[in-house]
Amino acid sequence: MLEGAVPFPPEFAARYRAKGYWQDKSLRDEFDVVFKKYGPRVFIIDRDREITYTQIDELSTNLALNLLELGFKPLDRVVPTLPNVAEFVILYFALQKIGCIPIAALATHRYSEVSQFVRLSQAVACFYPERQSDFEFAPMVRRVREESPCCKFAITLGKPAADELSLQDLIAKPAKLPKSALDALKLDPTDPCIFQLSGGTTGIPKLIPRTHNDYAYNSKVASEVCGVNGDSVLLLMLPIAHNLPLACPGIQGFMFHGGKVVVSQTTRPEEIFPIVAKHKVSHIKVVPALLIRLINSPDVTKHDTSSVLYIQSGGQRLQPEVRLKTKELIPTTFVQENFGMSEGMLMFAKIDDPEDVRLETVGFPVCPDDEVLLLDEEDKVVPFGEVGEFCARGPYTLRGYFGTPEHNARAFTPDGFYRSGDLMRQHKSGAYMVEGRKKDVINRGGEKISAEEVENLILSHPAVQNVACIAVPDPDMGERMCACVVLHKGGSLTLPELLSYLQGKEIAKYKLPERLEIMDEFPLSKFGKVAKNVMVETVSAKMGKK
Repeated sequence: MLEGAVPFPPEFAARYRAKGYWQDKSLRDEFDVVFKKYGPRVFIIDRDREITYTQIDELSTNLALNLLELGFKPLDRVVPTLPNVAEFVILYFALQKIGCIPIAALATHRYSEVSQFVRLSQAVACFYPERQSDFEFAPMVRRVREESPCCKFAITLGKPAADELSLQDLIAKPAKLPKSALDALKLDPTDPCIFQLSGGTTGIPKLIPRTHNDYAYNSKVASEVCGVNGDSVLLLMLPIAHNLPLACPGIQGFMFHGGKVVVSQTTRPEEIFPIVAKHKVSHIKVVPALLIRLINSPDVTKHDTSSVLYIQSGGQRLQPEVRLKTKELIPTTFVQENFGMSEGMLMFAKIDDPEDVRLETVGFPVCPDDEVLLLDEEDKVVPFGEVGEFCARGPYTLRGYFGTPEHNARAFTPDGFYRSGDLMRQHKSGAYMVEGRKKDVINRGGEKISAEEVENLILSHPAVQNVACIAVPDPDMGERMCACVVLHKGGSLTLPELLSYLQGKEIAKYKLPERLEIMDEFPLSKFGKVAKNVMVETVSAKMGKK
């Protein structure tokens, strides 16, 4: 096993194998069967391109062989920051054929994040678009490589500079190595196949090792509760590397059933609804903020949406009113709320659940061997119906973050339950309801932002004496970040000045505060800690008066 990855205890691994959850196959071998089974069917649709299972297989094999010739090998880590394009899919399958481990980075990540991913994982390569909006990736990647000699390759989706390689060329250029060179690679199904990213509270992201065994099962079991079959058509607007679009059931789950996946770089309703009508989309993945935008657009009634059977919402709690309005506008659809963690555990409300379960809860865990505890501050199980911290273990929930033994000692109970930081209680049906979180995280439209990460950056501003970043409620995004700041005597700071300063720190745009509150002092709890709950109430009341 890769050094730094935490294995499942032998007795649990034996149980998961005996019950058939783990097949002891690498994703390469799992996918090989699927490519052969569904060869002529269309798999990926990217704008005007329709690519079959056979073509994705051939293109990814060719790319894998070219990467192998360059020196890529099993367990090498790589950082792709590609948008929702077919090339991401081809690259993902190519990496699995070699046994390389992608870090699930986003096209919105910038130097601050990418440099950390490379350093933490000792990645050998970055894959990236030439540009994303007004941002040029090559200079940033060049800096990362200069600081981290492990990162030997810079591979761009676009026109390469002298020190870069072209991803399109590596996909298209006929490989010199025979396919048997890939078949000869030994891949261990208990090794990581991908590193998903934590939404934790610290400024340094944690790498979540998902193994071949657990990630294949993750997608298969999720597809069972989402009505996926060979006629299903998935529309992906959410960032493609996120756990939900990739594997819950996502690209992998639809692939296992021979379905189609339409990838889109736009979330604009006026562009999305024509795509739904054209391709007869049956499944759409959203976060609540995106769904609210879609159903409040006049375009929702201008196009044929009768093919839509499931709208799967994750990342944040979805209010019952939004589900009811969606059902009114798109009568064929089931708005399916789910609770999922990149760390593993999945819960879904099912189409045949009672109405109160479908409207009020995130449903039940998807696997009979998923284990859940709701614990109080003393690690005691709370009485039924009361709120506790959601803790989980099971056949696809990690047993430890990569290379962080000290953090793992705090993040897991002594008997291996992952402490999620999410607060839940059980509905009268036994289903679970999200009630908040212990973690100091802002959940902006499904993107989790570490308050501590942004606070540390703001504290370095010369005018700032103290800072607390809080989540304030927002009808569209669920939450937005407000930076509450105590200034040094005689100091001054405006929101535009703060944003300009933070942009110079080269962090992802979605992490920037959207409100600034200057305070004389911070309220304190009876234990002498900053009382962020009081600050949230104060700022929310002020916002309500405007």
